[in-house]
Amino acid sequence: MDHKEMDVWKKSMDLVEAVYTMSAQFPVDERYGLTSQIRRAAISIPSNVAEGAARKSDKEFIQFISIALGSLSEVETQYQLAIRLKFINNLSEIESLITSVGRLLIGTKNYLLKK
Repeated sequence: MDHKEMDVWKKSMDLVEAVYTMSAQFPVDERYGLTSQIRRAAISIPSNVAEGAARKSDKEFIQFISIALGSLSEVETQYQLAIRLKFINNLSEIESLITSVGRLLIGTKNYLLKK
């Protein structure tokens, strides 16, 4: 299946977009710190889904989904840090997307494991 047709890829792209919008509110002096880090972690999620899907091997795809799950955990941690540092307020859209992407990644991984 083409990765662009997968719900997990589409939803993770939505998360990247939301992270970019949110992180644009961070202080300018965080441009090379937290802003860069959270954006790179977010971009890693759909990128790993796409790369895993392109490998055409379930074993490799599972590995890339696992990497995407790790990146999602990074995004969640950095998002929570941004709230603690008062760079942003709690944004339910971001939390909802993190939860949705996590469920989709785990669902994809479980599907691949059962094939």
